[in-house]
Amino acid sequence: MSFQNIPVQKFKELMDDENTVVLDVRTPEEEVEGMVPGAVVINIMDASFPTKVDELDKDKTYLVYCRSGGRSATACKHMSSTGFDKLYNLEGGIKAWNKVSE
Repeated sequence: MSFQNIPVQKFKELMDDENTVVLDVRTPEEEVEGMVPGAVVINIMDASFPTKVDELDKDKTYLVYCRSGGRSATACKHMSSTGFDKLYNLEGGIKAWNKVSE
């Protein structure tokens, strides 16, 4: 497995790097639960997900999240299988983020 599950605090630390992209893989309906500032949204449930991910810069670091961490782990697995090697999955997803950020 070539991605790491990380807690919110580590996620926030990595966000400060200019070579980092925050990737939200939730559905549009879930965005009402809040978003990580500056996140790029690519819905993992959308048929175009693999195509959109292939267009991303493989040299960047990706911080990936969903609602609770399951689909973002799936997204990280897909991305690592297509050549991405700097992948971090937010443990607990936006739910954990919201708890820490309250």
